[in-house]
Amino acid sequence: MKFGLVMFPTRDAIAPGALGALLEDRGFESLFVPEHTHLPAVTPESDDIAHLAPEFGRGMDPFVVLGAVAQATTTLQLGTGVLLVPGRDPLVTAKAVASVDVLSGGRMNLGVGAGWIKQELRNHGVHPGDRWQVLRERVEAMRRIWTHDIASYQGDFVHFEHITSWPKPVRAPHPPVLVAGNGPRVTERVLAYGDAWIPMARPGVLDQIAEFKKTARRPGSDEPLPVTLFGGDLRDVDAYAAAGVDRVLFWARPVDAVRTTRTVDRIALRLGDRLS
Repeated sequence: MKFGLVMFPTRDAIAPGALGALLEDRGFESLFVPEHTHLPAVTPESDDIAHLAPEFGRGMDPFVVLGAVAQATTTLQLGTGVLLVPGRDPLVTAKAVASVDVLSGGRMNLGVGAGWIKQELRNHGVHPGDRWQVLRERVEAMRRIWTHDIASYQGDFVHFEHITSWPKPVRAPHPPVLVAGNGPRVTERVLAYGDAWIPMARPGVLDQIAEFKKTARRPGSDEPLPVTLFGGDLRDVDAYAAAGVDRVLFWARPVDAVRTTRTVDRIALRLGDRLS
């Protein structure tokens, strides 16, 4: 089982390159960064934004951050945890993902989600009820762009014909797509347009993961699909391993370099030989 961190990088937090170098030095496998393009200041669904930590509205662009981390590291896996694809143009995003993959020498991982803040979705021109279909089409379209010199895609929400887009990713056929969600249809979604699952650490998730590991298979394959657990708890690492989790991401608040180093060292000390 591999271990990484997930953090919203903000202007006042440890610099992204320094964070990546710190994690790599301490033996961590990965760094994932979340995103929100913005938060609505006014929304009819006030519960959507209630109790969010300040960094949800202050995080920097994930691809700018990951580009900086790529230049400061050599082995650390980089990822989005998760990119809210319904808020992003697929042609622009396909190029951003491929660019980070090139800059990192093939270390990019694309965690994707549909989002839950309804007004945020509306501000991007997406009806909340369409978000999962929009997510699917945009991921499928990006996969087409990454794997074809001349790409076309026709869907209900995404349409383009005969386009070229470079660079192509280093990782073949493209960076893995990790599909988020803890709902009853998540296995179906992962198999339809993803390469792995990235669930949140919530009550009951270990039973879901164990079932996913037993049943989620590509046609003709006996290999279980990978699972990255988002927001894991150090106290439950043995249970994660028993359930079949492949990677655990521990949530860290964005603070200065001194306090971040203390947090990373505390986690590393608790994990001990597991980081080897």
